Amino acid sequence: MMHSLLLTKPDGRHLTLYSRQPIDPTLAAPSPFAEPLNASAHLRWHPLRGEWVTYAAYRQGRTFLPPPEYNPLAVTTDPAHPTEVPAGAWDVAVFDNRFPSLAQALPGAAPPPALIVPTAPADGHCEVVVFTQDPQGSLGGLPLDHLDLLLQVWGERTQSVGARPGIDYVLPFENRGAEVGVTLHHPHGQIYAYPLVPPVPARMQAVAAEHLRAQGRGVLEAMIENERRDGKRMIYEGPHAVAFVPVCARYPYEVWIAPILPVEGFAQLGDAERADLARALKTVLLKYDGLWDRPLPYLMAWYQAPTDGQPHPESHLHAQLYPPFRTRDRLKYLAGTEIGAGFFAMDALPEEKALELQQVRVSLS
Repeated sequence: MMHSLLLTKPDGRHLTLYSRQPIDPTLAAPSPFAEPLNASAHLRWHPLRGEWVTYAAYRQGRTFLPPPEYNPLAVTTDPAHPTEVPAGAWDVAVFDNRFPSLAQALPGAAPPPALIVPTAPADGHCEVVVFTQDPQGSLGGLPLDHLDLLLQVWGERTQSVGARPGIDYVLPFENRGAEVGVTLHHPHGQIYAYPLVPPVPARMQAVAAEHLRAQGRGVLEAMIENERRDGKRMIYEGPHAVAFVPVCARYPYEVWIAPILPVEGFAQLGDAERADLARALKTVLLKYDGLWDRPLPYLMAWYQAPTDGQPHPESHLHAQLYPPFRTRDRLKYLAGTEIGAGFFAMDALPEEKALELQQVRVSLS
């Protein structure tokens, strides 16, 4: 069972605590900041790509790789030096990002600048998700019931934030490791809520909708069936969830995690599906760290149905994980063909990298 407690910080931001046990209702929400940010992001139109770009220059002032003695995501015991979360018995904390890339304009805020391209308010929402109170922990190191809780939290936040007017897409993600740009090493992720369906999920939604019309079933559902039948690239196969290196992987050690049967999002998962999805997630993350006996950096994005109020039977909840490593001593960065043309070039076969992951023994207990 998931328990939650909604609090308000001194600077007006919201903090919600989640736990597998009841939470002390007398807890108070700390904040390193006493006053609201009083700044707004805005969008600028990219005429050649036909898409919006968000601008939030105030993010230059956010905390970046703080010294060990200061952890802004740690529990606070010193009221003179508050951090973002309170001391108390909770498992997962979610709070409004102090430096959001997307945020609804504050009353009285200046309108977007008038430029040579169209501009618009960056009417979205950004949240920080603290996975655990343990600053030395990791997502893959959490107990299965803690991961199950996190999946519930992602579902609850998707429903809550996605219900706001003008929010069309909610994306939970995690950047892990300095190699992929993480600014705080405490185990955490983020949730971005967009005023439109961003280009990558929009393209996947269009492809999935066309496949459903033509074939009568979802494209990822069909792919999972084929990957299970082939078996060469499977990393985890349970009664309700799978993890595999996709046959079309664009990154070394890329892995997709999904329920076997399509569901539109986290909130639509049944208890058994969610529990098995937690096992699949933990298996993959433990294998990543077991590859070279060190924390493996990665970017993990969870794709689900848009929150535009329309049915999306083409949607199939899943995660895509992209570690940057090509070999033991060389990083995989995007090159000219990938950044310039959007045409990925791989020098490692998915089957080879799947075999390496398959050979890493892990224990979920």
